[in-house]
Amino acid sequence: MSPREIAAGRPLLEVRALTAAYSGLRALHGIDLDVAAGEIVAVVGANGAGKSTLLRAIAGQMAIGGSITFDSSSLARVPAYRVNRMGVVLVPEGRRLFPRLSVEDNLRLGAYARRGPDRFRPLELVFSLFPRLHERLSQRANTLSGGEQQMLAIGRALMTAPRLLMLDEPSQGIMPRLVDDILAAVLRIRNAGVTVLIVEQRLDETLEIADRAYVLQTGRVVMQGQARDIAADVGIRRAYLGM
Repeated sequence: MSPREIAAGRPLLEVRALTAAYSGLRALHGIDLDVAAGEIVAVVGANGAGKSTLLRAIAGQMAIGGSITFDSSSLARVPAYRVNRMGVVLVPEGRRLFPRLSVEDNLRLGAYARRGPDRFRPLELVFSLFPRLHERLSQRANTLSGGEQQMLAIGRALMTAPRLLMLDEPSQGIMPRLVDDILAAVLRIRNAGVTVLIVEQRLDETLEIADRAYVLQTGRVVMQGQARDIAADVGIRRAYLGM
């Protein structure tokens, strides 16, 4: 199915006129955004554009104005833990692992809210994406490399069996040779049936795997379209992305 065919369906996530603020200072100004089931959608922009704030707002981690709808259910004023259980899961910038717990314990804690005999079934997907985690099950999280910690953070999120996975700067603090592995895993995650919304500073690599993209500047959407078109537009890159 092409990105155009995917986007023609009803959006899985609909964001309308979204606003958010820190200490009274507006960070998001009327954001409109759609993500269709089966897409990888990228949010790009310079530092301070509001990308991480957008993901935190969708995840229920801050007060908002406007509306956020996920699979026809409103996420406005829904606490973060309930947003997570509805299938919208954020892998935050900085990973926020349990550093003194083992890889295995971190992964199993990702499934704490699930019940039934298949609660740990996502481990199959996690280990197929990141064989290193299987090799390091008994190792403490704080002894892993930056790239391995990012793999663990994504793996823990997948243990919740998300329908929408949101990734905030997954390449941050990772050796360049592992960045391609992480982004290749994002493609495989989408192919496994998980919709992806990604914020990422590595513009070219991210737009290469994304179906569509939104460009943010000072908390506003200034451009949206097919990722390949935004990647190819030199004017957009110079005006809004500092490239």
